[in-house]
Amino acid sequence: MGATHFKMKTLKHVATEMALHVLAYNLKRVMAILGVPKLLGSI
Repeated sequence: MGATHFKMKTLKHVATEMALHVLAYNLKRVMAILGVPKLLGSI
C-alpha cells in the first residue's frame, strides 16, 4: 500500500503502526470481495 518504512521509532509504536497497516489492508480486501454496502450491513 505504498509504505516502505515505519514513521515511529520504538517497538511499542512500531507494533501499533503495523497493526493499523494490517487493519487497513484487511478492510480493503473485505471491501473488494464483499463490497462496501454488504460490509456496512454486516457491521
